[in-house]
Amino acid sequence: MSTTTGIDSLRAFLAAQPGAVGEPLPRFPNVTLYKVMRKMFAILTDGKERHVILKCDPHLAEVLREQYSAVGHRSHLDRRFWISVDIGADVPDEEIRRLVAQSYDLVTNNLTRKQKAELAAL
Repeated sequence: MSTTTGIDSLRAFLAAQPGAVGEPLPRFPNVTLYKVMRKMFAILTDGKERHVILKCDPHLAEVLREQYSAVGHRSHLDRRFWISVDIGADVPDEEIRRLVAQSYDLVTNNLTRKQKAELAAL
């Protein structure tokens, strides 16, 4: 996803997750938090640097860091459970989408029954 169209496509994919809400950060105009039921599943940065931070299974995070130079860590979030993926680097678009879906699933799987019911009703 090296073009503006690629970042727009990723932004649309993030927003298309059921119940997803993108919240721009006022102090950081190029950063958008994506949440489901008030739980964060992604952080998209679209400025000079373009990357997405996603929740990830700890074992898979290690494998991805070994497999791709564009997968690393860029935030205050626990590096065992969160990865950063540089957009437009060596991670294929399909893999980024798969990781977004997995991040969303990891978050929604930990919702309470009530939250899951509310999400299903949307």
